[in-house]
Amino acid sequence: MSSASNFPDWHGTTILAVRRNGKTVIAGDGQVSMGPTVVKGHARKVRTLAGGRVIAGFAGATADAFTLLERLETKLEQYPDQLARACVDLAKDWRTDRYLRRLEAMLIVADSTSIFTVTGVGDVLEPEEGVAAIGSGGSYALAAARALVAETDLDTEAVARRAMAIAASICVYTNDNLTVEVLGGG
Repeated sequence: MSSASNFPDWHGTTILAVRRNGKTVIAGDGQVSMGPTVVKGHARKVRTLAGGRVIAGFAGATADAFTLLERLETKLEQYPDQLARACVDLAKDWRTDRYLRRLEAMLIVADSTSIFTVTGVGDVLEPEEGVAAIGSGGSYALAAARALVAETDLDTEAVARRAMAIAASICVYTNDNLTVEVLGGG
């Protein structure tokens, strides 16, 4: 991997996935920062893939993330309705391909039954609690979402929105301009 000194001091992104009661939600904030400066407040870091059957959110370098999303889309075409297999295949390529190995990004990918965090070191992690988060405010959103899932009867989307608001109130690299994508009912 490249050293961090080769890249500008980019911060900002909180991506949160919540799956509960037959509904899957991925929410992402809109802030992109370079050092202490907010350079964009309405970035769209959450996308639908596979004809709307899969949602993906990214943290890291945008061009790198788009490259990974394109590769994931190809894997989803190759393995329709097999999200785990597509993610594992992407992670394998990401880890072994000389070009992909240099990409600086992380993904959260979900369908109506599963959530996966996919990284460039070969990780494909499925959360036990149905909640996953990445990015600079990810730990704040994750903690808030886990508490809200355990302690409230809020709808899945409401959990994601509330957890993201909590993260935005704590992390200076996270804002409240959200992109929210939803799969399923309930």
